[in-house]
Amino acid sequence: MPSPPPSTPSLSLLLLLFTSSLIGVSHGGGIAIYWGQNGNEGTLTSTCATGKYAYVNLAFLYKFGGGQTPQIDLAGHCTSGGCTSISNDIRSCQNQGIKVMLSLGGGAGNYSLVSQADARNVADYLWNNFLGGTSSSRPLGDAVLDGIDFDIELGSPNYWDDLARYLSDYSKQGKKVYLTAAPQCPYPDSYLGAALNTGLFDYVWVQFYNNLPSGSGYVPPNVLTSQILPVIKMSAKYGGVMLWSKYYDDKNGYSDSIKSSV
Repeated sequence: MPSPPPSTPSLSLLLLLFTSSLIGVSHGGGIAIYWGQNGNEGTLTSTCATGKYAYVNLAFLYKFGGGQTPQIDLAGHCTSGGCTSISNDIRSCQNQGIKVMLSLGGGAGNYSLVSQADARNVADYLWNNFLGGTSSSRPLGDAVLDGIDFDIELGSPNYWDDLARYLSDYSKQGKKVYLTAAPQCPYPDSYLGAALNTGLFDYVWVQFYNNLPSGSGYVPPNVLTSQILPVIKMSAKYGGVMLWSKYYDDKNGYSDSIKSSV
């Protein structure tokens, strides 16, 4: 079953940098959230109805690649074959202008890409089962997701750039396929460095937890809003803040504390 890294604190703060063509002006951002790894976090519809989040990552497609039958596990909500009921939830979020992504990978699972052909096969599967293609076995029903999130923390570092290219090519069919990624803080990321170098990713939310000297990466809300955001928001690449996860955000009220400053 997918899970965050073992040392993830009760709420992990991740700052989010978007690729952007804007230059040199301070501007606002949004909050991204991971949903799907705790049955006590509420429904997807209720998550989007809070008005707090601009982006929701459905976590996770945790098994894929190497000829495996892909499997999704929205822990506590549903698993492969039983998640079609959230199709209306996805559309409800999108009708509010919220982008909904399928997150690949996670801190536990069984996934890797073994060749360019394998990357192509996975891209085709994602297109037909979660994006604008057609399949008789779409795990989330007929809702069309906005894109794919790369949360790659295990296995081989190879061919993720190929997967990004193949997925991006599908944007040529009329509906943009957004690509997002959650690399670790050390640069370049050992799994996603080559993929990010393609320049194809629209949003990059960097995982600072487990990578800072303090061990957790947790930043108190008042420190974030008074000391960190005023500096980071001067970057043209700034896009907002990403949090793991909806369940912990509910418990700690982090997004409520920072929303007006993001």
